[in-house]
Amino acid sequence: MAYKATIGLEIHAELKTASKMFCPCKNDPEVSQPNIHVCPICMGHPGTLPVVNKAAVQKVLAVGVALGSKLADFTEFDRKNYFYPDIPKGYQISQYKYPLVSGGSLAGVDLTRIHLEEDTARSSHEKPGKSLVDFNRAGVPLMELVTEPVIHSAEEAMKFAQELQILLQYMDISDANMEKGQMRVEVNISISSTETFGTKVEVKNINSFKAAGKAIEYEFARQSALLDAGEKVKQETRGWDENKQITFSQRSKENSDDYRYFPDPDIPKFKLSEVPGLSREEILKTIPETPAQKRVRLSEKYGLKAEDIENYVFNREIGAFFEEAVGFLGNSDVEAVKVLSNYTVSDITGITKGSNLPFPDAFGYLTPLDLATVVTLIRAGDLSSRGAKDLIALLYQKGVPEGKSVKQVAESAGLIQKSDPEELKKIIGEIVAANPSVVADYKAGKESVFQFFVGQSMKATKGAGNPELIKQIILEFLK
Repeated sequence: MAYKATIGLEIHAELKTASKMFCPCKNDPEVSQPNIHVCPICMGHPGTLPVVNKAAVQKVLAVGVALGSKLADFTEFDRKNYFYPDIPKGYQISQYKYPLVSGGSLAGVDLTRIHLEEDTARSSHEKPGKSLVDFNRAGVPLMELVTEPVIHSAEEAMKFAQELQILLQYMDISDANMEKGQMRVEVNISISSTETFGTKVEVKNINSFKAAGKAIEYEFARQSALLDAGEKVKQETRGWDENKQITFSQRSKENSDDYRYFPDPDIPKFKLSEVPGLSREEILKTIPETPAQKRVRLSEKYGLKAEDIENYVFNREIGAFFEEAVGFLGNSDVEAVKVLSNYTVSDITGITKGSNLPFPDAFGYLTPLDLATVVTLIRAGDLSSRGAKDLIALLYQKGVPEGKSVKQVAESAGLIQKSDPEELKKIIGEIVAANPSVVADYKAGKESVFQFFVGQSMKATKGAGNPELIKQIILEFLK
């Protein structure tokens, strides 16, 4: 039977703030020593009182503004009650009925809500029969974004998660590194052969976009097999086993009632319009250019190819290098900018991928000004396409010596195109004279041999001959 998947995502992202959500402890995701950024508040000692981190609230509201969402005026924090060793208080401070943000959309996917909560501690089970808990992460500000169940494929889910990650990075909301656990994806999936939703299964422990896609594909196949066999899908929470590439049952799926949510009595309720710095107008001033806005600008301003634009959006260092080079080139020459983009995507991207060095070292000795100068030489007819590639590689390896120019480097390497007609006539004349049988073939109608003379001429000029001029002179000799 044919089934349709209905997918919703719950994505958590640790926020980049100086301190934790409800206490002054340092928020340091790179700390290696356990249990040093802790205090009585984030350790859940009796009698301690939480204080809301305003910067964390601002960051979540900024995401809402960027996604066209509705910002709450009234909001409050709730206690989500459950017991686990990584929750020292026996409850997690979260938001239930009154989230900071509701609605909005990203990558064509409608959002339900975005709210703020505290992260849990980190548990490790390295020794049989023993578990260790590191409370450095306990209390770190955590943004949770929930989508509507409007996704229907693994590809669509992965695209959404990647788009959210790059948005959070652009806005400096979160580093959103999935390998480090700074962004975590949970998948809710059901399948049905009708318009009625099937039984929802939640999949956790997903640590990459690829794993999210694999988990969706596996669950679709697993649930399809159950229904085809006349069995029912059980509502439950499952984990993802990266080694086996399968999901596995963890526990029965909880409902909100199971968590016994109630407003946290230790945190005051907020009317955000009365808090300085939290209005939509004030938040809007803090938002930098988003990936979506960058796509529109690069397309409308320069007419770049969509694949080039995506390269600059997802490889921000490459994009910054390109735009700095454009500044030296002059924004008005759109055709020159397109040439610049071609070399950036084909050559600069290849160089940086092959270098395995962190930015800016990945660019070697090549600078944006150097690349802009290379394009200027191409446009002036001084460099061929092949010569430009060789020059870029040379500049990457050695740069421009003090007191020299990019053009002088090209001249020293023999890369400047030979465009002197008399010099080229002499070279081509010798080639034609040395190959009378090929000339005869051409005059007999075998026009394909024309490329033989082009190739021989380029070889004789060591690739530095002006190809268009060479073709014109060859035709003159072959008349």
